[in-house]
Amino acid sequence: MPDVHRAATILLVEDDPGDELMAREAFEDDAQTSELHVARDGQEALDFLYRRGAHAGAPRPDFILLDLNLPRVDGRQVLRQVKSDAAVASIPVVVLTTSSAVEDVMACYGDHSNAYITKPSGYDDFVGVVRQINQFWLDTVRLPGA
Repeated sequence: MPDVHRAATILLVEDDPGDELMAREAFEDDAQTSELHVARDGQEALDFLYRRGAHAGAPRPDFILLDLNLPRVDGRQVLRQVKSDAAVASIPVVVLTTSSAVEDVMACYGDHSNAYITKPSGYDDFVGVVRQINQFWLDTVRLPGA
């Protein structure tokens, strides 16, 4: 019997338009069917997750790609909120950020991120990393609710 996959819902929390575009291209070029939603700051990400305001009808994401340095509500605060709330704690959070500081890595794992990846600076490398994330989280692991 063939394995039937539903479209994955991904929440990208990213304030850099260039990084958003590269992530979109990586997901669009990938063979996986996915639905990418973008929150451009931490507050919008929380509104999406808790289905508030303009995001009242938002779907529950299968996983979150989270930048750390965000306006309004910092990515570290978003991570702590998500992982401390039983209603959304099971959603995997992959930190995808420019910081390679050991303190950030340790803090994010201490706050229960599922992975920490430093963004590569080149276009091809960035797209490649996003494709690897997509492949791992959509092909390899079994996600809650899937």
